[in-house]
Amino acid sequence: MFAISVLVLVPCFWHRRIAAGDLASHMYNAWLAQLIEHGQVTGLWIDSRWNNVLFDLLVSGLGKFFSLPVTEKIAVSLCVLVFFWGTFALVSAASKRTPWFLVPAVAMIAYGYTFHMGFFNYYLSLGLSFFGIAIFWRGKKWERLIPVALAPVVLLAHPLGLAWMAGAIAYIAAAKATPIRYQPLILLSAAALLTLLHYYFWHNYVVQEQAEPFYFFTGADQLLLYGSRYSIPSVALIFFSVLALAIELFARLAEPDLWQKYSIPVQLYALALLSVVLLPEGIRLRPDTVALALLTERLTLVSAAVLCCVLGVMRPRKWHLVCLAAIAAVFFVFLYQDTGTVNGLEQQAERLERTLPPNQRVLATIKPLPGSRILIQHIVDRACIGYCFSYGNYEPGSGDFRVRALPGNPYVMSSFDHVPDMEEGSYEVQPEDLPAYQLYQCSSNGLELCIRTLNAGEENDRLGIHPDN
Repeated sequence: MFAISVLVLVPCFWHRRIAAGDLASHMYNAWLAQLIEHGQVTGLWIDSRWNNVLFDLLVSGLGKFFSLPVTEKIAVSLCVLVFFWGTFALVSAASKRTPWFLVPAVAMIAYGYTFHMGFFNYYLSLGLSFFGIAIFWRGKKWERLIPVALAPVVLLAHPLGLAWMAGAIAYIAAAKATPIRYQPLILLSAAALLTLLHYYFWHNYVVQEQAEPFYFFTGADQLLLYGSRYSIPSVALIFFSVLALAIELFARLAEPDLWQKYSIPVQLYALALLSVVLLPEGIRLRPDTVALALLTERLTLVSAAVLCCVLGVMRPRKWHLVCLAAIAAVFFVFLYQDTGTVNGLEQQAERLERTLPPNQRVLATIKPLPGSRILIQHIVDRACIGYCFSYGNYEPGSGDFRVRALPGNPYVMSSFDHVPDMEEGSYEVQPEDLPAYQLYQCSSNGLELCIRTLNAGEENDRLGIHPDN
C-alpha cells in the first residue's frame, strides 16, 4: 500500500505548482486569511462556516507550520490519498475482494476532471463518503454507526458528499434487505424519486440544463481534460469496460449467483447515470446567492467510482491490469505535458506581476487552452501571493467561502456581480478601481501573457487575444 500511495502522489510533485483550477484560488485566499489574522489588511474578514470549508481549514492549519507552497503539496496529497483509498475501499466492499488490478483506473479517476478543476472540498467529501459507504456495506453491528460519526466531517467538506453517502447507504440497506427478484422495484422507486426531484427543481428554482448529450457522462468523461487527445484514454476505458464485462459474463453465465454479485453495483451505476440526466447542470437556490454550477460534471466522479465497483466484481485477469496500465500510461503522459504548460503560464504571470510596484490590484482574463475543459484563470491569483492583490478574486464576493470582503476595501470586489465580467474581460473599469493592471493573453495560441495599466471607462480585456475553444 505504501508503494502504491507513493506512485499515486507522483503527479502532485512533478511540477513546481499543482495545476488544478480553483486550487490556485484556494491558496491565494489562504494567504489573504493569514493577512487578516495578522491584522495586515482592512476591510476583509473570516466567516465561520459549517460546509464547503474542510479543505480550506486544512490549508490554513498546515499554513501555520509550513510555507504555502509546501502546504499546497501536503494538503493536496492528503486529499488524493483520501479519495484514492476511499474509492479503493468502496470497490473492495462492492466486490468482496481487494481489487489490485483496478489501481490504474482508480488513479486516473483520482486525477480526473474534478481534481483538475480544483473542486477540493467536494473531492474530499466524496473520498470520505466512500469510506463511510464501504464500512456500512460490509460492516457488522456497531461498525455501521461509523458513517454517522463521519457525517459531520463529510458535511464540513461539502453537502453533496453527505447527500451521496446518505442516499447510497439507504439504497444499499434497502437492496440488501430485499430478495433479488424484487430489487428492480427498489431501483424503480429510486428512479421515481429522482424524477420527482427533477420536477421540483425545475418548477421552484432557476436551473441550467446540461448541453451535452446524456451518453457523454459515463464516468469516463472524467478523463477528458486539456484537449481532444484525452478522448484516447477515455474511449479506451469505455471499450475496455464493455469488452471485459462481456467476456466475464459470457464465461460465467452458468453461475447461479452471478447476478447476486453484480446486482447492487450495477443498480448504483444506473442510478448515478440517471442522476446525471435528471438533475440540473446548475441551480440557483436563492436569488441572493451564487448559482451552484457544473453539477453534472461533478456527479460523474461518482459514476466513475461506481463503474469501478462494477468492474471490481470481475474475476481479475492479467490482461485487465495490462490494459488498464497502458491506458493510464497514455493518460498520465498527456497530463504531465499539459500541466507543465499551465505551470509555464503561471511562471509568466508571476514574472509580469513582479514588474509592478508591490501591493497593486491585478485583474486577469485567462481563457482555457484550445479544446480544454479545464479553467486556468486562477493561476493569476496564486502568482500574486506575497506581492499583489487579485482584484477579481471570486471567493469573497461569492459568500461560499471563509474569506469575506466589506464594500470599499482596496483588495477585492465585495460583490460577486462583476466578477464574471472581469473573468470574461467585459468589465468596464470604474475610477474607484484605479490604479489597476490587466494581465491578459496576447497571442492566438493562448500561451503568451502581457500586462498593462487599466484606464477608467474601458473594458478590462480590450486587448486580449484568446484561443478558440
